[in-house]
Amino acid sequence: MLRFSRLALIAGMALAATATAAVAEIDPLTRQPLVTYVDPAKAQATAIPREIVSYDGKQRPGTIVINTSERRLYYVLPDGKAVRYGVGVGRPGFDWAGSQTITRKAEWPGWTPPAQMLKRRPDLPRFMPGGPENPLGARALYLGSTLYRIHGSNEPETIGQAVSSGCIRMLNEDVIDLYERAKVGTRVVVAR
Repeated sequence: MLRFSRLALIAGMALAATATAAVAEIDPLTRQPLVTYVDPAKAQATAIPREIVSYDGKQRPGTIVINTSERRLYYVLPDGKAVRYGVGVGRPGFDWAGSQTITRKAEWPGWTPPAQMLKRRPDLPRFMPGGPENPLGARALYLGSTLYRIHGSNEPETIGQAVSSGCIRMLNEDVIDLYERAKVGTRVVVAR
């Protein structure tokens, strides 16, 4: 009977662990909790693993290449390799292509919606401090003097979709990885 109780307890704990709707992680730089809310029904459909892949493009190592139709971001490595990440991109009418450079980087950035966005969505706050509820997520890489950024997200289910106002969204754990690799001055090429 005691053995059965232990097995039932272990099985119950395992079931509780798999049914959890939030996965907590510690941000290695700030030591703050990094929480990604996962909808189990959507997790399988939107899971895009970060991986090292072969890369035969023309861009040199250290360049970020974003293929919006593929919904992937590549950080070019030496020797014909790249780190490939899944991204969310601009929805129709907000998509763009071109070349920029990273002009600024920020950890847990605050968010001030641009005037154009506030016109479309007057319900948005005028400012939101950085943190897990902020739509910019754990890190932001600012692109030139544009309003566009490569940033984390508090909506992980949008990765792999065209839903943003032109920014490139990443999972928080992926944007932290890219943030460590990319420097201010890094070239970013966005292609459709």
